Amino acid sequence: MTPRRWILPALAALVPLSAAASRCDDVLKRIGSSLADVTCFESADLTTNNPLTTPPNNSIPTLPPFAFTPVTDRAVIAPSGAHPTPITHAVPGVQIDARIASDATGEARFLLRLPNDWNGRLVVAGASGTRSEFNGDFAWSDYVVQKGYAYASQNKGVLNLKLSTAADPLACRLNPASPVFVRFYDNEDGQPFTRWAQYMVIGAQIAREGVKGAYGDWPKYTYAVGTSNGGYQVRRAVELAPKLFDGGIDWEGTFVDAPGPNILMDLPPAILNFPDYAASGLDPNSTAAKNIRLAGYPPDIVSGTNSMWTNYSNQFWEVTQCQWQKRLDPTYDTYGSGTGTYNYFARLAASDVGANMASFATTGAIQAPLITIAGTMDALLPINHHARAYARNVAAALEGTPGKHPDYRLYEVQNGNHIETYKDTFPQLELIMPHAQHAFDLMVEHVEGGVALPPDQCIPHGGAIAAAPSQPGHCAELFVP
Repeated sequence: MTPRRWILPALAALVPLSAAASRCDDVLKRIGSSLADVTCFESADLTTNNPLTTPPNNSIPTLPPFAFTPVTDRAVIAPSGAHPTPITHAVPGVQIDARIASDATGEARFLLRLPNDWNGRLVVAGASGTRSEFNGDFAWSDYVVQKGYAYASQNKGVLNLKLSTAADPLACRLNPASPVFVRFYDNEDGQPFTRWAQYMVIGAQIAREGVKGAYGDWPKYTYAVGTSNGGYQVRRAVELAPKLFDGGIDWEGTFVDAPGPNILMDLPPAILNFPDYAASGLDPNSTAAKNIRLAGYPPDIVSGTNSMWTNYSNQFWEVTQCQWQKRLDPTYDTYGSGTGTYNYFARLAASDVGANMASFATTGAIQAPLITIAGTMDALLPINHHARAYARNVAAALEGTPGKHPDYRLYEVQNGNHIETYKDTFPQLELIMPHAQHAFDLMVEHVEGGVALPPDQCIPHGGAIAAAPSQPGHCAELFVP
């Protein structure tokens, strides 16, 4: 018998226990032994207007602090605000949060929301970074459950991080000046990055069973959505599992390729040159600034003594390089040999980093329609090395394939950035989330109604996806003041 526990923390938000238990029993009976440690409740509102929708940070008592941070996670891919996606009405239904029972590490987690007023469709979300299954609550769940979609998500089979020390061989410091070291669960034994695609597929399979248990029917259509590493999951979903997924929206997906480009090639030049750039007084004409731009990065935006590159250096560049290097090239001496001096090509002969990268590479051989939406000012995953690289990957993969191909589109958001909240500091930036949600609606119209997708295009700063774009293809300028 699957372990079950009915959570009733606020009776005003839930229907009577007998009804809740009955609906939860129907769904969990259909899902069977796939889930463990199940929390199931029937809620008056599945949107984030209901505080019960997203559990508090550190709310699994068996885990250390920072391993499970749902409230933090939902804010990392969304713009600022209490509810960045407008919420116009309550969405009653059933919510399930659980652990995936088959996972030997005990870390794989699963979320399912089942609106009472179901539209016959399912959305399965990936998770960015090392975030939890609640990562898409603001950006994706609030948007689709209001339209009647069932919504599922998973955490790529891995928890977030825990505090550690410099003495820990798997620990990464938060930035070059930080005394704080953390250990990512992603770098533990049994956590190869190949699991990311695996759990996107497993999540969809479990969600379909849950939908069948709740409504008596399979979903008519299933869509994959995700951001950053979750966008990578979307790409792999439509490459590997066309019988599960009818289409996908990849928002700022991570490009993975052993010959390159890849993160372990991109990040070291930024890490290496940033201190000299800072010492230059953030001079855009300095040699260091030119070196960073030559490595594929968009121009910096300076606001007083702060800058966009400074934010990336403090929050993402080195810690991301460390996380990936320790997983894919664990024999490298991270801080002894240097993060900024890491040389991916030299390491190909000295380690298994190439084979490890190849093991979870994106192929571009999509088997269902896919839209990539990416910002030209992304300074974590530079657009030419990630979004455009994947578009080239798709074109090459489909060129030699006979017959009709699934449609692929790349929509570039001029001035769009990897981190939506950076717009608070740098108002010149453009939010990507509204364009990603619009792209989702366009994909649904395409899959279900045969409506042609708008062509590849640059969405001009302040503009929108257009059937007849003023800037077809790539954006000529990454940044427009």
